[in-house]
Amino acid sequence: MDYRPSKKFKKTALGAAAVLVLVALNAPAAISFAEDKYHAYKIGQTSYRIQYGSWGLVGLPEEYRINAMHAALLHTGKVLLIAGSGNNQKNFDKGTFDTVLWDPRDDSFKKIPTPEDFFCAGHSQLPDGRLLVAGGTARYEVLHGKVTRAGGRMRVKNENPDKAVKLRKGTRFRSPSGVEYEARFDVVVPRARKKFEITYGHGGQVMPWRTTVVAAESRVFVEAVKPGAEGLTTEAAQYEVVGLTGKDADNVYGLAERLSADKQDFQGIKSAYEFDPVAEKYLRVDPMSDARWYPTLVTLEDGRVLAVSGLNDVGDVVPGDNEYYDPRTKKWSKAPFHYFPTYPALFLMQGGKLLYTGSNAGYGPKTKGREPGVWDLATNEFRKVGGLAEPDRLETSSSLLLPPAQDQKVMVLGGGGVGESKLSSSRTAIVDLKEENPVFRSSARLPRATRYLSSVLLPDDSVFTTGGSADYRGRSASDIHKAQFYYPRTDSFVAAADPTVGRNYHSEALLLPDGRVATFGSDPLFADKDNTRLGKFEHRLEVYSPPYLYRGEDRRPVLGEGPEELGADGRATFAAVHPERIERARLMRPSAVTHTTDVEQRSIELGLTRTDDSVTVEVPQDPTLVPPGWYMLFVTDADGTPSVAKWLQVKAPDPAAPRGVSGHSLARRASPRA
Repeated sequence: MDYRPSKKFKKTALGAAAVLVLVALNAPAAISFAEDKYHAYKIGQTSYRIQYGSWGLVGLPEEYRINAMHAALLHTGKVLLIAGSGNNQKNFDKGTFDTVLWDPRDDSFKKIPTPEDFFCAGHSQLPDGRLLVAGGTARYEVLHGKVTRAGGRMRVKNENPDKAVKLRKGTRFRSPSGVEYEARFDVVVPRARKKFEITYGHGGQVMPWRTTVVAAESRVFVEAVKPGAEGLTTEAAQYEVVGLTGKDADNVYGLAERLSADKQDFQGIKSAYEFDPVAEKYLRVDPMSDARWYPTLVTLEDGRVLAVSGLNDVGDVVPGDNEYYDPRTKKWSKAPFHYFPTYPALFLMQGGKLLYTGSNAGYGPKTKGREPGVWDLATNEFRKVGGLAEPDRLETSSSLLLPPAQDQKVMVLGGGGVGESKLSSSRTAIVDLKEENPVFRSSARLPRATRYLSSVLLPDDSVFTTGGSADYRGRSASDIHKAQFYYPRTDSFVAAADPTVGRNYHSEALLLPDGRVATFGSDPLFADKDNTRLGKFEHRLEVYSPPYLYRGEDRRPVLGEGPEELGADGRATFAAVHPERIERARLMRPSAVTHTTDVEQRSIELGLTRTDDSVTVEVPQDPTLVPPGWYMLFVTDADGTPSVAKWLQVKAPDPAAPRGVSGHSLARRASPRA
């Protein structure tokens, strides 16, 4: 019988022959071409995707390409991407601030009017589903050698007990020698405080009250009006406020100790807003007491938000003044004093204390506030947690509460040396917070030393890690185009498909309601290995589909309708297709992430019972384990294949409830994809 090759075989043979010809003509280029074609073929195979998953780029129209510094998943299923000025001085000077809303269900986009520069702000999920955004940028840094005008902190005093004083941006302060400096921002100085003291005469008799006035004080950053050395000062002096006369001139004055031409750091703002996911707009709330740039915001068990650290309005790290935001009153109040470097990773522990893992994103001395510890807000006691290997490489590390949250184990992954250090780490470590004296213990190492690693909890209780770089901001083309899964139960990493896009500084990743992972941003210093060409911000949006999405759509569990609210027993029943296949249920808090810092995400194990056509989930009634807010409810089969999430709201405890009563309740909202 004669053999006749098929058309497909002929095309393949001709293609192979063409490749051989190319190899003969230009071997290196041809080999690279052939490798790329083979790689594309390989990663497109179903067998490959079942084992490693796959990546895909989202079509992003030009008008929506922003420098995404912050990403938050909202309970509408949409993702809020915040750039502010986007680390772009020109945008800042023009007052061009950006926010984009992305809907992963149809890859549609919408621009959101952005009232202030939220570049390097903090954010946290609120109990009602709004996103609190606080802080941002008041002024860009000026590097060494580029400072032309002397500047620094001016303390503005007010000795008038009858009225506060507001000085506008541009107000001038004149030194004793006649040199003038301008305020770079508005400053409000409260009225002075009267202090009444009892005095005693000879023989102990009480004399009339003696009244003294204690001056009020605020601070503002000032710069010399004229460039040059004339404005440099090294001695403390008192400065008159130009334009004030009479008693006002006597009562209001400035004090400065040193005005220099040193590097001037970024400066923060006090502004705070809530983003309403339904109205899709920012709503102004009361400002913070302190300006903050690079702050961490973390939601507490009663629904309040704690704001810590950041650079203040004169470019200094906030020295330890922290504050609470109450979403009921929209106001801020004083919190316990404790110093942290910027963007510290703080996790709410079961019981109400906070764990600081030592992960942070930059500003602050090498020897201050870097050690991990457990912080008791009730007593302001901070107990250090030891055992962490390479503690000098925690900056730009990743931290997360491992699944399920009931295990109370927190993991630190990778990181680098302080500042522009070339040091990086492949170290991972886990602390068990249920131990009486918890310590970090080393766990499976990352495949490579990595800074800026993104770590995302998945519904199957694994951790997906991706991206990062070996050097500071991807220097020397050191982006790591690798991804992997970490499995807590076996303490092991397993390779995943390689991402197309490198991600380093200013990058984010988060879990979507359909079980995929979205990645955004990256802000490399340079674009080449020799560090000769300046880098550009990465605008491509890439989404990863884990292997569990390639097991067949008929394998995925499906949740149907359910009640709007839980009963008093904390249970809710949902219709289900093939409930006998459903093995586990997880309540997963949506991310609000920036600078690899995501203290929001957590995965809570739920009780689960089944009938012939439904499943019932039971939520732990402990607000320190399940902080109030909106959550994604996933159910999975025995292999970890997840359903599409339903959105559930855990309500804040009733402030009038007796002490010791959690007051949790749960309301269900129909999933946008259901």
